Amino acid sequence: MEKSPNNEQKPSNPAEQEVSNSPKSGERPNQGTEMTNDHYDPQGKPDADKRVFPAPDNVGAKHKNPVLAQPPDQFTGLTLGKPATVAAGVKAVLKSMEFSWSEAGVSRGTHALLKLNQKDGFDCSSCAWPDPDDHRSVAEFCENGAKATASDADTRRADPAFFAKHSLVDLSRMTDRDLNNAGRLTHPMVLRPGATHYTQISWPDAFQVVADELNSLQSPNEAIFYTSGKVPNEPAYLYQLFVREFGTNNLPDCSNMCHESSGSALSPTLGLGKGSVTLNDIYEAEVILIMGQNPGTNHPRMLTALQIAKRNGAKIIAVNPLHEAGLSHFKNPQDFMNPIKAVGTLLSAGTPIADLHLQVKINGDMAVLRGIMKHLLRAEELNPGEVIDHDFIKEYTTNYAEFLDTLNNTSWEAIEQMSGLSSDQLLEAANIIAPKQKIITCWAMGLTQQKNGVMSIQEIVNLQLMKGAMGKPGAGTCPVRGHSNVQGDRTMGIWERPHKEFLDALAREYGFEPPREHGFDTVESIKAMYEGKSKVFVSLGGNFLSAAPDTELVAEGLRKQRLTAFISTKLNRGHLVTGKTSLILPCLTHLDIDMQRSGQQFTSCENSMGVVSQSKGVLKPLEGEMLSEVAILSGIAISTLGDRSNVDWVGYTENYDRIRDSIARVIPGFDKFNEKIRKPGGFYLPNGPRERNFTTENGKANFTVTDMVRHEIEPDQLVLMSIRSHDQFNTTIYEYNDRYRGVYGERRVIFMNAQDMSERHIRERQLVNITSHFDGQRRKLEKFIAIPYNIPKGNTAAYYPEVNPLVPVASVAYISNTPTSKFVIITVEPIPELLPEGKTTPISITITA
Repeated sequence: MEKSPNNEQKPSNPAEQEVSNSPKSGERPNQGTEMTNDHYDPQGKPDADKRVFPAPDNVGAKHKNPVLAQPPDQFTGLTLGKPATVAAGVKAVLKSMEFSWSEAGVSRGTHALLKLNQKDGFDCSSCAWPDPDDHRSVAEFCENGAKATASDADTRRADPAFFAKHSLVDLSRMTDRDLNNAGRLTHPMVLRPGATHYTQISWPDAFQVVADELNSLQSPNEAIFYTSGKVPNEPAYLYQLFVREFGTNNLPDCSNMCHESSGSALSPTLGLGKGSVTLNDIYEAEVILIMGQNPGTNHPRMLTALQIAKRNGAKIIAVNPLHEAGLSHFKNPQDFMNPIKAVGTLLSAGTPIADLHLQVKINGDMAVLRGIMKHLLRAEELNPGEVIDHDFIKEYTTNYAEFLDTLNNTSWEAIEQMSGLSSDQLLEAANIIAPKQKIITCWAMGLTQQKNGVMSIQEIVNLQLMKGAMGKPGAGTCPVRGHSNVQGDRTMGIWERPHKEFLDALAREYGFEPPREHGFDTVESIKAMYEGKSKVFVSLGGNFLSAAPDTELVAEGLRKQRLTAFISTKLNRGHLVTGKTSLILPCLTHLDIDMQRSGQQFTSCENSMGVVSQSKGVLKPLEGEMLSEVAILSGIAISTLGDRSNVDWVGYTENYDRIRDSIARVIPGFDKFNEKIRKPGGFYLPNGPRERNFTTENGKANFTVTDMVRHEIEPDQLVLMSIRSHDQFNTTIYEYNDRYRGVYGERRVIFMNAQDMSERHIRERQLVNITSHFDGQRRKLEKFIAIPYNIPKGNTAAYYPEVNPLVPVASVAYISNTPTSKFVIITVEPIPELLPEGKTTPISITITA
């Protein structure tokens, strides 16, 4: 094949280009006029399947199935320290280097870090926090990004010899950390029916296995195609294209389990299921609310933006059941590289972040917002025209009168009971907000995975609209996405309920009729697999087994598949619980050099604030047979579809510019994609709410009237939320530590209020059994270590994926169908064993009645 004209036009030095629409501080980005594609249906999801599926035997599963779906329950050695009050600092720098050099080597690891998030480098494979538009530091990464990069750059190899040595049973008894540390997957592997080990298979034979199984289905809807948020735009686009040309919309993704509630709330209220702010808006904001989010662990680079905002005079309000170190004080690791700042930073207590912390009860956030707005309404009565932006409301919004009726009819008693906070505490927040105009609200899965997640986010929108804090510098909505391209994957069409306009564009581009029937989301896919309605499960990245709720029920569903196929970079537990036949298809990472026939390729990602930028690998791949995600998907498509396909899969693989040319014709906002993506820093996608252009059905921003639903629990019951540890990103476990919370060497812990422990006669380090309660069902986990912690009475927290088996698949957020991992009703039962300090073997104790 001749070198493509597009490749010949690539600039030799990207640094010589200028970004035409990157804003300077205090300016708004030039976003173009064409609206970006938003796949969220403004009518919301149809009524969810309310059937309650059988509760699996979480405790007995390990005896029934030798291959463990849950992490092993052996203790790894608990040490407790004091929770941290400062995030980042010297320890973060040292930990970043330690992870990078230990897994990738000094030279390889350092080279990777210096290119991480640079304009001529590769995009971080962890969180989707944006990079600065203009200047970027030499070390434009955080501890989380360094860990993810070190893991991707790992020189250890999970090769055919490794799989020959370890059976699936053996592998399942490793911890999740040790599975990740087995190294990079290097060769395509197959597990034949009845086999105990994966064995090597050639790529053509692997593609044919997938093709034979897919083509033998009675209906394309018997296959499910899952996507992780780590997948770049180009392979994500090809994936949905192949799936729809095959004939189904069964495209569940990790968004279904995280920010689905955000899209479900934002689309009908503002017209776009994404946030409306830029990084410069964060710098300029006067007030920032951070709700249900732990940026110190999950989005550490956000702390730099908050530090800048604080130095510019912003007030920050944190709303969270736990006091998190990142919202207390922050020592910027970048300051240690500046000789002028280094000593002062080292000796100081760090930059204070939150001016006010509201320790809300789990699932009580909408009551917090309702209370703040009641105070604002009263302040407006006392100071007419100074608190509420009536001009904005009149010109841009609807339904304000109905909203006011709801607000006035909400009692303070209901607000205080649901939130766990007093009217006076909420008045503190209202007093901060009342005189300000530039207000941003940020949130993450602490809101979206609540039972009331969608309504809580609608209340955020109500607050922003009351203040006119939309569509101007320093103001707007900011859902903080948890994975590098989870937002971009949805933009590319990874969505089980696509809009007609998107499907029509695919039909015009490729000359086939895409399926119009809605497909399965994640929860619906789990139910379909469990009931035997699906026969093939394909996963593009991720760890579906460990990320999903109701682990043992998911495992039963996966075991019923005729084929499971995993396109992955490293080994995880999801590869071990399989269908009758299973494939591991190893792919390149973000930092691997991707050489195709026309030369080195790059991909692109979209961050949380709608900036699309290129990602180009910088390291030579390890020796092996890994292929790019694009090449793997094209190989599957060619083998499966053959002459039925109108797509030039070979051309797409040889030159990714051709993929981007097609994206430019299919997806609004990507015109001149190949030209704009080559500009350092990338380009902003159009964003209507950012310009006060609300593309809802009525063309207005809509106030929402919501029911403040309280969920009654029995006197002996508690509410559990799942959380991440500091040495964890999503389901990837780097180490057993959570140093910001003072927990080292162990993950099987449950954080409890000290009074709740006392009432149940539970001592510190005592072992407990946890039982979840849902619609008359019980799900049980044994032997977790109870730790007293500063958490509201009646609330508890524990790490996922360890507690995912307690989350019923039928327990979902209203409207979005997101699993309620942040609202699990439990009881905690002490057992007569204690874990002494420094020991991993429990000892018997006496429990008083």
